[in-house]
Formats: sequence, C-alpha cells, structure tokens
Amino acid sequence: MRARIIVSVVVAAGILLGTSGCNLLAPQSTTAKYDASDGVSGNVGDLAIRNAMLLSDDGAVANLVVTVVNSGDSAHSLSVQYDDGTEKVTQDVNVDANSSVTLGTPEAPTVTVTADVTPGSLFPVFFQYGNETGAEILVPVLDGTLREYSTLLPTSAP
Repeated sequence: MRARIIVSVVVAAGILLGTSGCNLLAPQSTTAKYDASDGVSGNVGDLAIRNAMLLSDDGAVANLVVTVVNSGDSAHSLSVQYDDGTEKVTQDVNVDANSSVTLGTPEAPTVTVTADVTPGSLFPVFFQYGNETGAEILVPVLDGTLREYSTLLPTSAP
C-alpha cells in the first residue's frame, strides 16, 4: 500500500511537471518589447520616443508622426533634428512632466521634414534634449496608401 502511494505521488508530480514544463524553459512572449505598429521607437533619458514614422505623398515633404512620453518629474524641450541635404534642421517640442505629446496629428503640433524622403525608405532623425545623449532613429517613410494614414499626410502651406 505504501509503495502504491509513493508511485501515485511520483506519477502526479511527473504529470504536473510535464504539463507545465514549457514555462520553465521557454521565455514568455508577452514580456518581449517590440514596435506593434509601422513606426519605430527609442529612448532619450526620461523621454520615450514611440511609433515614429514619416508620412509623405511626394517624397519631398513629410509629416513626422510620433508620440513622446515623458516619465520624468520635469518638463523637457526635445530637439528633433534632421539633415535636409544642405544643412541640419532642428525643431523643438515641449514635453511636460509625467505626460505625453503626440506630433503630426490634425490636433497636434507638427514637425515637417523637407528632404529626400522617398516612401519605402528609412530616414535618420535625431532626438535629444538638455545634456542627455541623443538618439538617431531610422524612421520609416510611408505614403497615404493605407486609409489610416491618408489624413496624416503633410498639407501644403496656404
């Protein structure tokens, strides 16, 4: 009888380990960080650059669409810099403490890039604030083919 109990416990333990062993050996895919959309991401100090993409219909002018999240306790002036072929162009964006700013949507501030931004290519954009080490991010250039991006294309000046 005693041997039967020991065998039952060993079999039960074997079944438990066999059915839950995947979690012991394989990493959980839900803990992997990745860009869930068409844009790319990066970090500069307290600022998280999320889902950055350029939208252009003519390859000469593009609208930078990006969300910047400030997890710090102080506001920052983020410099967005790119090379237009002849000089470096810098535009500043203010990001309040413990908040986020989305650029490039109809209700938000815009950063317009005037350079060779052919849809389908990657375009280098440099993000930096204060004394923090900046980050150059290769931002994908998309066109308005997808319906969700068609309203975010740059508009010509009046």
